[in-house]
Amino acid sequence: MATTGSHRIVRVTARLHACPLLRPFVTAQRRTEAVAYAVCEVQLADGTVGQGTAAETVAVTGESAESVVANLTGPLRAAVEGVTGTPDEFAQLARRVVDGASSARGALDVAVWDAIGKAEGRAVVELLGGSFDPEAAFDSDMTVSLEDPETMARHAREAVADGYRILKVKLGGDTAEDVERLHAVVAAEPEVRLRIDANQGWSPEGAVTMLQTMHDEGLPIEVVEQPVAKADLQGMALVRRESPFPIMADESVWTAADAQRVLAAEAADMLNIKLAKTGSLGEGLKIAQLAQDAGVTCMVGAMMEPKIGITAAAHLAFASPSITMVDLDPPAWFASALPAGGMVDDGRLRLLGGPGLGLDMLRPEDDPHRG
Repeated sequence: MATTGSHRIVRVTARLHACPLLRPFVTAQRRTEAVAYAVCEVQLADGTVGQGTAAETVAVTGESAESVVANLTGPLRAAVEGVTGTPDEFAQLARRVVDGASSARGALDVAVWDAIGKAEGRAVVELLGGSFDPEAAFDSDMTVSLEDPETMARHAREAVADGYRILKVKLGGDTAEDVERLHAVVAAEPEVRLRIDANQGWSPEGAVTMLQTMHDEGLPIEVVEQPVAKADLQGMALVRRESPFPIMADESVWTAADAQRVLAAEAADMLNIKLAKTGSLGEGLKIAQLAQDAGVTCMVGAMMEPKIGITAAAHLAFASPSITMVDLDPPAWFASALPAGGMVDDGRLRLLGGPGLGLDMLRPEDDPHRG
């Protein structure tokens, strides 16, 4: 359970940044070669400043970087400036004034947690009810984008060379081609474990056939993420019943209420928590608790977003026992590695400690590609 004192916010600002990726990020839904994002700063009455970020995710949340900044400097700033409260109270205020805009709300929320953690001299993971352990670590994955089999095999070899032993493979195209892609990845790196993500790209019947084929061919799959359309819980429940592999809900779960619906439909073995969907760390904790109560586990994942937001997600991951997997590789895709600190991910994800998120401040001049 989250525990913090009350603090007064005196100032909220936001600015645009942009950064190219080292290689294109391709899913069944979109192709990304550069990321535009907003940096939110929250200043408390004692002068402490925290930072949060939100990436442009028009295809997923409907938000551009410009709309995120507009929300942060407009209704969200007006709602919280001059107000005294806890992070959960600020998140409730934000949700009341902006229905939707989950990425913008998430950026404000992360900045609040970072600022309060610094003010109280505690890491965000501790504020969230967990503890900081420098030895604690998750086995992390590296994403292999949806491309031709040869390119995916090459990216798999590169990921393993960088220390990753788990690959998250994007699928969702033609089913026969998807099987070919997986075989190419496994042929390139036979010792890896696979997490596959269809990004809603299959029909329920097609998914069942596809997954049985993968099982029969001995592919080393740990979990299958969002095989069908997010609203088709009956279809996903069918896939879960027939699948030889665990099924994870991602796009189907934005809020704790969504998680309850997925759990009630028995549509998933795991839930994927992303701050760009939940809009706050507190909502993410609620989802994790619902999962724990239902005997279901969670992954903490992310959009293609910068290091500040990813570090916040890592703190959440270490705060709940129901979170058993992470998918937080986006910083490795960015051409800029700033800001320093926070976390390290070399196939094993660990927190580095320090108050708040444990990150250096990201300054406007630190990103030469800023918007």
